[in-house]
Amino acid sequence: MAPHHGNENEHGSERPEPVIRDNRKVDPVTGQARHPEGAEASEAAPHDGHEEMQPVDEAHDSGDALAQAEQILNEAEAEAGEQEGQAAVVAELRNDLLRLQAEYVNYRRRVDRDRAVAGEVATMGVLSSLLPVLDDIDAARAHGDLEGGPFASIAGKLESIVAGQGLERIDQAGVEFDPNIHEALIQQPGEGIEVDTVQQVLRTGYRTSARVLRAAQVIVATPQG
Repeated sequence: MAPHHGNENEHGSERPEPVIRDNRKVDPVTGQARHPEGAEASEAAPHDGHEEMQPVDEAHDSGDALAQAEQILNEAEAEAGEQEGQAAVVAELRNDLLRLQAEYVNYRRRVDRDRAVAGEVATMGVLSSLLPVLDDIDAARAHGDLEGGPFASIAGKLESIVAGQGLERIDQAGVEFDPNIHEALIQQPGEGIEVDTVQQVLRTGYRTSARVLRAAQVIVATPQG
């Protein structure tokens, strides 16, 4: 038999398992800070050299930074009365948050206002393009071409649609002349009047609640001097 060198126990013994210590200050499962007293107690406790390896939870590890930040803010707010520096930081962060909220509210109001204006401008453009058609309907009606004709119902539907969009006619005679909605083509003295009065409407005007699309062309009767 070949000579044997060394102790047989050296070949039969196993290497000790590595000891892994979890030194993180924040518990990845609960998100709470670990107390040094608990850590010292765990280190002072006897062990048999086979400490169990803690499993790694990537989902909790990724949230460690958020948990630490939240804990720092909570502690800073809780200790604001004791430490002026933290109180100033918390106050500054809250002021920044309030400023951002105010800017967002103003932005939303501006967007809503611009959207409403854009819709109004689009509606005004469509109504303005239909004014010549409405003039033709008025002319046909004045000549009796729409009485019992096939286009009478079509004309009525079109007038109902534009009225539903807020379009109003400016075609009243006998009212006081208003340069904002009337365009005076002819002026002539009138009897028994004290102010300039619309005597006759030559072309109908149109307006909406927001603006005048077209002033009415009228003959104005003026008081006699």
